[in-house]
Amino acid sequence: MSTHLATFDDWVAAFRSWQEDIGLDRRHLERFTFDTKYGDLASDEIAFGDFTGARRWESVRQIPDQRMRDAVLNYIVYQGDTEFASVEQQHHLYDIAPSTYDFQCLTRVMAEEMRHGYQMCHLLVTHFGHAGRLEADKLLQRRAYHHQRLLGSFNEDITTWLDFFTFTQFVDRDGKYQLRMLSHSAFAPLARSMGPMLKEESFHLGVGYDGLRRVIQAGRVPIALMQKFFNKWVPTAYDLFGSDHSGSAHWGYVWGLKGRYDEETCAAPADRERLNETARELYMVEIRALTARLNRLIPAEQPRLYLPDMTFHRRIGAYAGEPYSVTGERLQPEAYAAYLTDVLPQPADLACLAALTQTPDWLTPKQAMA
Repeated sequence: MSTHLATFDDWVAAFRSWQEDIGLDRRHLERFTFDTKYGDLASDEIAFGDFTGARRWESVRQIPDQRMRDAVLNYIVYQGDTEFASVEQQHHLYDIAPSTYDFQCLTRVMAEEMRHGYQMCHLLVTHFGHAGRLEADKLLQRRAYHHQRLLGSFNEDITTWLDFFTFTQFVDRDGKYQLRMLSHSAFAPLARSMGPMLKEESFHLGVGYDGLRRVIQAGRVPIALMQKFFNKWVPTAYDLFGSDHSGSAHWGYVWGLKGRYDEETCAAPADRERLNETARELYMVEIRALTARLNRLIPAEQPRLYLPDMTFHRRIGAYAGEPYSVTGERLQPEAYAAYLTDVLPQPADLACLAALTQTPDWLTPKQAMA
């Protein structure tokens, strides 16, 4: 892998080497073009924070403080890291795709994730000089399967298609929140990147929800087994919103770099001390409603799916490392490890799922895309 990128073309060559290094079969991606997409902005003015009313910054040189420039670079790096990590987590699912339709969905999801990473690296290389080139290169050097990615969700293993559907339902949905918050950014090239990315991200969310719907309607996978995958992935999504009472979120808002999810519709002043918590609460409202919709598909005599309590299995925030149950009760620390083996997917669960998914009737069928 290259350690010196003089131009974006150099980065593109390194990007192709990364695809080969992780074992991605590029033949699956022949119909996709990797390029940059920039959308229009509703206004050229900064809409929040201490620079409200000023023009958005078109170049890094216009950002008035080095701390602010570093914060923008950091947002771009973290976003790009999630995109490449997702591909590393998911690409082996090609070999066990349950249908042509699911193969096509996976191909599109991964291609768009790569394009989003490509977009972030274009920003880094073209706007941030040596520091940006260095970070763009590092994005291609870390590996999810070596647990080197920057955020916890993206170091977890996606070993099954049920993982994939649950991941795209919950973790990619957090991505929608992050992209929407960055779409308000005072750094115009970053804000313009978000519109096309959000449009593509909506497909990923649809794949997740529809996949879970198809699993339920087929009736082959026990709800109790599905619940274990909810328990695995939802806490990691809660963590993605960041620490409580976050100073970095506070300053990102003060500087106009990252807004609220509902910035354009929320008339109330921002609670700058609870920005991460507020975004997480909006997310939780959304995923509760989606889980309720799934539960309406489950026969009356079967258990219902539920979201693990926000205290369960957290690695970020006030509850990090604390021994809470999926329903929010505090457990004895010495019993917690054994409890986790009961509520998270274990090798026996994966073996059971593998047996259940040997035939395609574990999912309701979908027609292949034209």
